[in-house]
Amino acid sequence: MRHAATADAIQRVLSIWVAALGLLASASQCLGADRDVRQPVTVKSPDGYVEAELSLAPSGTGESVPHLRVRFHGKEILLPSPLRVDLAEGLTLGSDCVVEAVQSTQLRNDYVQQPGKRKNVIERGSEVVISLRDQFKVPRRWQLVLRAYDDGVAYRYRFPKQEGWPSLVVAGERSEFVLPAEARAFALPLNGFTTSYEKRYEVKQVGDLPRDWLLGLPLLLELPGTGWAAITEANLTDYAGMYLSRAGEQPMGLVSRLSPLPKEPKVAVRAELPHDSPWRVILLGEQVGRLVESDLLLHLNAPCAIEDTVWIKSGKTTFPWWNGYYEENVPFRPGLNTATVRYYIDFCAESGIACHSLDGKDNTAWYGGPIVPFEGASPTKGVDGLDLPEVLRYARTRGVKLRFWMHWQAARAHMSRAFPLYREWGVEGVMIDFMDRDDQEMVNFLRELLQTAAENHLTVTLHGSPKPTGLERTYHNLLSSEGVMNLEYDKWDKLGVSPEHEVTIPFTRMLAGPLDFHQGSFRTVTPEEFKPRNEAPLVIGTPCRTLASYVVYQNHLSMVADYPSAYRGHPALPVLAKIPTTWDDTKVLTATVGEAVVIARRSGDDWWIGAMTNREARDFPVSLDILGAGTYRAEVYRDDLSAPHRLSSRTVDVRKGGLIEARLAPAGGLLIHLAPAPASR
Repeated sequence: MRHAATADAIQRVLSIWVAALGLLASASQCLGADRDVRQPVTVKSPDGYVEAELSLAPSGTGESVPHLRVRFHGKEILLPSPLRVDLAEGLTLGSDCVVEAVQSTQLRNDYVQQPGKRKNVIERGSEVVISLRDQFKVPRRWQLVLRAYDDGVAYRYRFPKQEGWPSLVVAGERSEFVLPAEARAFALPLNGFTTSYEKRYEVKQVGDLPRDWLLGLPLLLELPGTGWAAITEANLTDYAGMYLSRAGEQPMGLVSRLSPLPKEPKVAVRAELPHDSPWRVILLGEQVGRLVESDLLLHLNAPCAIEDTVWIKSGKTTFPWWNGYYEENVPFRPGLNTATVRYYIDFCAESGIACHSLDGKDNTAWYGGPIVPFEGASPTKGVDGLDLPEVLRYARTRGVKLRFWMHWQAARAHMSRAFPLYREWGVEGVMIDFMDRDDQEMVNFLRELLQTAAENHLTVTLHGSPKPTGLERTYHNLLSSEGVMNLEYDKWDKLGVSPEHEVTIPFTRMLAGPLDFHQGSFRTVTPEEFKPRNEAPLVIGTPCRTLASYVVYQNHLSMVADYPSAYRGHPALPVLAKIPTTWDDTKVLTATVGEAVVIARRSGDDWWIGAMTNREARDFPVSLDILGAGTYRAEVYRDDLSAPHRLSSRTVDVRKGGLIEARLAPAGGLLIHLAPAPASR
């Protein structure tokens, strides 16, 4: 008890000291002179429950190394973890430091994110900028920017311009994350830095993770008795993407690894000074659903760079590549031809689907030449048999927008000419594919692409891509990214996309940002009945599960990926078509990773609730505490395996505080649409 009292007294002294630093910072002053290296620098979240502390701890050779510690509700989430950056010239920042100055700032910012999971976003946080000097023969000065929010901690390295340091060349980074002994990881093992992130998650104690695994982000962590955390990065700008691996002597330690430049395997970053790293982020929540609700990654990105965003629209799109251009009883051969595109345009117009996507078939791109490898074809004209001017004209007459898929190399080679043409033609946007990298070169190309697309009023979706990092705040025209094993694997993978995977990714990949998933098929089967096939693929689940996925997954350009006659006459199609694709608010109602998820999203006065389960049938009540005052009319779509389409619906009036009983079939789902009842409007 005496030790605890002493610790409390020390903490009170530190808090007073940090508050004094804040007053100095508000007066645009900072502490000068070398500080006592034993004195930690602490920053707390506005609610006081998140605390990050930087200290300079002696290494085995007596040098002073920066260490970061994070506490959540008084419990250690991150044990003292060294922070270092290896420079290509053989020096290591963080090898022997002194603190030269500390500046504190309170963060208060409100902004609009549209499309998004929440339109009106509120940022409240605390920041300290710690100026450090490494005691090399020629000293190097750098800064650590450390922030605390109610839902997490973030830090970044800042490299100022200074005499004797002409440019930044980073060989690697050793940001370590030393976790509590009981931490359990939902890990995504990858084959290497060239990756599309399309792998299955594995659940292991952190101490049991194989040392040769390269781990994709976000890495979800369960901390029994404390809560949940996830490690990822934000604002990946002119830098290399970050991964994690087991390293060092710490049994519970993870260390960052940077994607190397393609032609320089021993270099990750080349940049002019001054320069900033991306933010290294630890999301925190007592319940895992709070991580899904978080806006922290958006806070850490730059404000919107697009002056006029009124043209940016979310919506749904057809995507015939997924169904293999399959169709029944049509007077033409489905494929890359004018008749097929007109047929899909008619379906979109009839069904209320905003867009149709031109993509590819087999290994032929719609613009000619192989999909991979790209051989130079210009994405400004169609293959023989696909009359591009005619389908553009026809789409305009039917009020349907076209989207153009393309290999990223096609975009790089032709976007300066093609994108202005697309704007002139009224094209809605582009899907860019097969990057499979997030090294510095690819990161810079994608930012250039987003800027060029924005200048030409084109939205963008990314496939064949690693995880997002919140860049949609800066470029609202970035609607969605893949970076996940999704329903395209039902075309060829013998296991298919399992129900467990589908209720894991909301808490792993989706923490990074909007998630594209090749959604939409009602041709659903049980796990035992599933077999992969390229044309008219099967999906594991129920039609209600498909509907629910449009609410559970944050996706601002969701696919309606099956062929038209698979939808026509199906009672779920009108429901699918009216589910919104951008939201005013998001709440997680139920969350058990890998087992079940219930997410509620608001659009205007209406709430939509989606529920999905693993291969176990599940009964549970859905709380209606999210509702406002008055009576709401609930349209409830549920699994009914004895019904003709294996779903049924009912309408009931409900009020705030009520419950709707949910009964989900194995691999099933539930969709609820709540709107103010006519008398309550």
